[in-house]
Amino acid sequence: MRSKKLSLGLTVVLAVFVVATLTTATLAAAQTVKVLHDLRNAGFAIGGYTPSGGLIFDTAGNLYGTTQNAGAYNGGTVYKLSPNGSGGWTMTVLYNFDVFTKDGYFPYSNVIFDAAGNLYGTTNSGGAYGKGTVFELSPGGSGGWAEKLLHSFGNNNDGSDPTAGLILDASGNLYGTATLGGIYGGGIVFELRPTSGGNWAEKVLHYFGKGTDGVYPEGGLVMDASGNLYGTTQDGGVYFGGRGTAYELKPQAGGKWSEAVLHSFGNNVGGQDGEYPQTGLVFDAAGNLYGTTYQGGALLNGTVFELTPAGGGTWTETLLYQFNATNLSEGLLVSSGLILDSAGNFYGETAQGTGNTFYGSVFKLTPVGGGVWTETQLITFAKQSFGSLPEGGLILDSAGNLYGTTELGGPGGGGIVFEVTP
Repeated sequence: MRSKKLSLGLTVVLAVFVVATLTTATLAAAQTVKVLHDLRNAGFAIGGYTPSGGLIFDTAGNLYGTTQNAGAYNGGTVYKLSPNGSGGWTMTVLYNFDVFTKDGYFPYSNVIFDAAGNLYGTTNSGGAYGKGTVFELSPGGSGGWAEKLLHSFGNNNDGSDPTAGLILDASGNLYGTATLGGIYGGGIVFELRPTSGGNWAEKVLHYFGKGTDGVYPEGGLVMDASGNLYGTTQDGGVYFGGRGTAYELKPQAGGKWSEAVLHSFGNNVGGQDGEYPQTGLVFDAAGNLYGTTYQGGALLNGTVFELTPAGGGTWTETLLYQFNATNLSEGLLVSSGLILDSAGNFYGETAQGTGNTFYGSVFKLTPVGGGVWTETQLITFAKQSFGSLPEGGLILDSAGNLYGTTELGGPGGGGIVFEVTP
């Protein structure tokens, strides 16, 4: 069993709750939406289907992602999409996960690159203990990719069932979350360090679930310049029923880490806070954190929030936008995290539309001054046959085009990869 260290303790940081002035949603001028690839739900579909994770670019403009299901061995895939020079895209399966072996399978999240061009990611199931894995894919000289399992979850008090991707620090160490498991059953934050002989050693940085701590970290992590880690938990916290938290982990002397809860969601005194954050956080240049909640807000359909350092270790939460099921021009149930462009606009996704009249949306939040933000629907998935349930998050290219996936729908029923051009 690898060495595991419990964090020094839990510090609950009380955050001030502020509701920003909100505006109604608008529909954007015409956007060009292009399906780059249709993932066909046809039994043991060779290309895989159900892409619940997001995308990344390489330096040549190729896209990389994962599918949760199917592939050659029915355990999901890692794939590459390459522009073919004629306006289309060609899909190449880099790796097929195998449900019939001790391989990991069912990757729910995106992959990341290191400086050498290797890919890293997680699977929700499989491995030596059946509770998920961390894997590396290395390109070979003949165009193939070789997989190496870096860690199998589920041994003793280890975490299990990871749903989020990974981040790398400057030293080449990997960090991530496992949604379940650990000493208290509420999930963990972990670090993987390369050791001699090509092996990797796991260290648990924090066990969730003690007292009023958060539980079930479904989202990934972000690291600041000082090496502190930030994320969210879907449940737990100080309010009734456990509506989720935002947390910080700081490295301490002796290799230990200390957790502080920056905000407990579900505080309805003086307003209706967001509830159940399922994704990670993003920083702006000033050190403020931003994220989404799947539900909550005055209309219970999800929120976009900001956390601002307020001195003395406290943070102030401000709701930037609350989604409105009664507004027929906007979605509800915020299913992805946010990305930030150079002009200070945010982009994200919703899982559903009002009355299920459409199957999710891509939205933009624009600051208009005085704490007011305008929400614009860039696209709505109006038919399940076009694509439904976008939740993997978005990425931007240098021209301002957005790229993402839908977990379901499309002509083949197994999800799509799409591009939105303003």
